[in-house]
Amino acid sequence: MTKIAILGGGSWGTALSIVLSRSHKPHDISWWMRDPALAYAVSKNRVNELYLSGCPIPAQVAVTTDLANALAHANIIVGAMPSAYARAVYSRALPFIEKTTPVFVSATKGLEPSTHLRITEVLLQVLADKISPTPGIAVLSGPSFALEAARGDPTAVVVASQCREPTNAPGVEHVADYIQAEFAGPSFRLYTNDDVVGVELAGAMKNVMAIAAGACQGLGLGTNAVAALITRGLAEMARLAMAVGARAETLSGLAGLGDLVLTCTGSLSRNRQLGIELGKGRALVEIVASTRTVAEGVGTAGALLALATEHQIELPITAQVNAILHHGKSPRDAMEEIMGRPQKRE
Repeated sequence: MTKIAILGGGSWGTALSIVLSRSHKPHDISWWMRDPALAYAVSKNRVNELYLSGCPIPAQVAVTTDLANALAHANIIVGAMPSAYARAVYSRALPFIEKTTPVFVSATKGLEPSTHLRITEVLLQVLADKISPTPGIAVLSGPSFALEAARGDPTAVVVASQCREPTNAPGVEHVADYIQAEFAGPSFRLYTNDDVVGVELAGAMKNVMAIAAGACQGLGLGTNAVAALITRGLAEMARLAMAVGARAETLSGLAGLGDLVLTCTGSLSRNRQLGIELGKGRALVEIVASTRTVAEGVGTAGALLALATEHQIELPITAQVNAILHHGKSPRDAMEEIMGRPQKRE
């Protein structure tokens, strides 16, 4: 039986522990979380009331704070932590990763704020000193609210990898195909591709666009504004992604357009909700202090701008969101500046 270790006790880690318990293939699932109090409560009550209330954790999921135990004999390691903590978690896990190298799946949607690296790049840096040859690495992304996936609503995502490494599945050579076969379930459908850059950047950029979409709603600007923002936001996402090597069609797929529409319009979007509160005039520090969940767009906006500067790419929406988040600009002033830009061809 394939053993899957899930790292991260938040809403997406919770949802994946449930979703992967329903996969067509049986799994031994070990779920690691950093907080002992949370782990105890989830083990006792079989529900993560703090991050995903109302979604029972199947009995087959072993909850632990012991990384060595979680990772022992793991065939697949899934990272579901916020991007700002990915390096620390993977570094902490490194001593317990066995020489029979497992496959890694990054399910984090964001960039490392301090380096503007994609999370698979962070993972490669962490693993470089200890594990050779490079292990199979994939990224999982797409339109997937944790609550809906956990309760069994139909969900379609993308698993991307460039790795053709030996896996634990006889006859399966490509890492993306391996993960697709292991993770697929009655309500969880996976598509594969090899555009890791496009899938990761789309997953990071859509969070920033969702903050902008929420700000439009908070300002009471109507659906015309949100539709325009989604459309121009997608163009902005594609411009940067293609500049760093992504394929255009990836941005038109589930990881790009699909996730963008979801996070810009869905009521469960943390980034959209943060934008709504900003549009209503609340301060960022107040909004962040009022919730335990992480809106990835807050830390990602600046990292995306730094990446765009390296490649001489203009990101007008991202720049305005970053100015609102980190430089005290009012959402209304940001909107007026966007609308006041020189007219141009589409």
